[in-house]
Amino acid sequence: MKKGCLIPLIGFLVIATAGLVYYFVQQSDRATENLAVEEPALRDLVRKTVATGSIRPRHEVMIKPQVSGVVEELFVEPGEIVTKGQRLARIKLIPSEININSAQSSVELARLRVSEAERELERQRSLRKQQLDVEDARVRLNNAQQEEERARQLYEEGVMSQQDYQQIKRDYELTKAALENAEVVAKNELKRLETALDIQEQELTAAINNLQLLREGASRNSRQVANVVVSTVDGMVLDVPVEEGTSVIERNNFNEGTSIAIVADMDNLVFEGTVDESDVGKLKEGMPLVLTVGAIDRFTFDARLEYISPKGVDDAGTVTFEVRAAVTPTDDIFLRAGYSANADIILERRDQVISINERDVLYEDTGTFVEVESGDRTFKRQPVELGLSDGIYVEVVAGVDTTHRVRVQSGG
Repeated sequence: MKKGCLIPLIGFLVIATAGLVYYFVQQSDRATENLAVEEPALRDLVRKTVATGSIRPRHEVMIKPQVSGVVEELFVEPGEIVTKGQRLARIKLIPSEININSAQSSVELARLRVSEAERELERQRSLRKQQLDVEDARVRLNNAQQEEERARQLYEEGVMSQQDYQQIKRDYELTKAALENAEVVAKNELKRLETALDIQEQELTAAINNLQLLREGASRNSRQVANVVVSTVDGMVLDVPVEEGTSVIERNNFNEGTSIAIVADMDNLVFEGTVDESDVGKLKEGMPLVLTVGAIDRFTFDARLEYISPKGVDDAGTVTFEVRAAVTPTDDIFLRAGYSANADIILERRDQVISINERDVLYEDTGTFVEVESGDRTFKRQPVELGLSDGIYVEVVAGVDTTHRVRVQSGG
């Protein structure tokens, strides 16, 4: 063989030998890694699902005015604590001439009706004093009584038949009943007219109050000034969506009206969120929740599930269900309305149970197994009964305990 060919051959053999040495060294290291072991340990295991949503007050009230106009003055700002009946704003009335003219016409018409009712009542009282109807009935009763006494005497003497006497006696009883009825009718008619007068006077008062309300924003009999908006609940002012000079509309049957302020009880908060349909079947009312608020680091809040919607909503092909939970009050941190939050809903929990890493479990058709160290670098397959898993660690109900050493499975 020529010397020129021998040198490349020797170089190739050197390189090949180095590669083989490196390969066997790596295989030896891997074999050593595959013999790593871990001991089962006592852990708290929690299986949970996550709901995304936000924090909001349970009771949030939009305060609206009773009259239309322009906001003349605001008395509160967002963040202030208010009590029921406290003033929030004053509305400057800009009455419509058409409404004022209509109200004035209503007042005049009501006055005419009151005058007419007073005249009719006076007439009836005058008739009541004269008692014309009652006196006429009393005269007829006296005549009927005399006739009955005369007929009874004739009947007792045998001059008049019993049938004729009974007829005269019935006429006397009817006349007596007519007198009593006349007296009752006279009293009832007087009461009816008095009631009618009271109703007309009330209508007149209402018409006057309505006119005064349009002109001044308050009625003479009202305890509250209608153009002053007050809080209807105790709580915190979350928002004042209007400014001084803003036109506002009163709340009525035809529109919702303009919100002057939003007041809520910030001591009674709820978490509202949604869960996926795959998890909703595992939920039940009363389950504990742990809330994590994105704007507040390193703090969690307790809550308790109180509502699960019976109907799902299709959101971009995914069906979700609304859930609501009562947030446990805390004095340490102030939770603001609208905070986004995630709720860990605890489905199942095990405290201080024997557990191993789920990667070390061998799942086969015949059961679940782990490899337990039986000697120096030797292992045996040990059947185990598993319990709760949190996705990383799994509870071992039977098969191994904290005295065993379980082989770490490399996963391939």
